[in-house]
Amino acid sequence: MSPGVVDYLFRQLVSGRPAEDVAWAQEGISLAAQPEGAELARRLAETDLDALTPTELFHYVRAAQRLASWAESLRQSAVGRYCHAGAEAPRPGRHRI
Repeated sequence: MSPGVVDYLFRQLVSGRPAEDVAWAQEGISLAAQPEGAELARRLAETDLDALTPTELFHYVRAAQRLASWAESLRQSAVGRYCHAGAEAPRPGRHRI
């Protein structure tokens, strides 16, 4: 963990508050609730992994997995469309009946 995370966790422990940062929930949509797409990809790319708590890192990994699955489904759809588009086109020397 980064020194900033250790310092934060120590201050939380001394003050009797939970070690998990919950203030971020008031700042906007969480990674777990962010829909798959460009915005989720941007947020993941801009995240400083060293600054994350173990719980936040877990949610980061889950969001990255969701994004990868989503992108894979887009790829599969495009490949399917590409393969079927060639099968439907008339071939030279063959006539459709």
